[in-house]
Amino acid sequence: MADTSKLIKLSDSDEAIAHASEDIRGRTMKDSAGEDIGKVDDLLLDPSENKVRFLVVASGGFLGIGKDKTFIPVDAITRITDDAVHIDQTREHVAGAPGYDPELIDVPDDADYYGSVYGYYGFVPYWTPGYAYPSYPVY
Repeated sequence: MADTSKLIKLSDSDEAIAHASEDIRGRTMKDSAGEDIGKVDDLLLDPSENKVRFLVVASGGFLGIGKDKTFIPVDAITRITDDAVHIDQTREHVAGAPGYDPELIDVPDDADYYGSVYGYYGFVPYWTPGYAYPSYPVY
């Protein structure tokens, strides 16, 4: 199993997105019906493989800015546009995702937690044998 305790926020790393146009942080997250879920606040990186594993999505709060945060596996992305990231889940399903409280801990380091998030969204964890990193259609 991969060492999931090493996932870090892109914003806390020395890594950078090669082209600014490919940085999805700040884009609106849309559900399978096209409804707004929130904003992509950050990306969780697996530095050992240099891959993004989760989107950190902020929703709620004053004027919809960042009160609640949730992790969504990158596997849920169905397409990326210039202003939005679309996923294959409903807004209601995302609202019921395993809890994450950024006030208590910045980034969980528990494989059980990450596994529960993958399972909740219907995906196998990236450390599972045979896992294939997703490719994303960009429109």
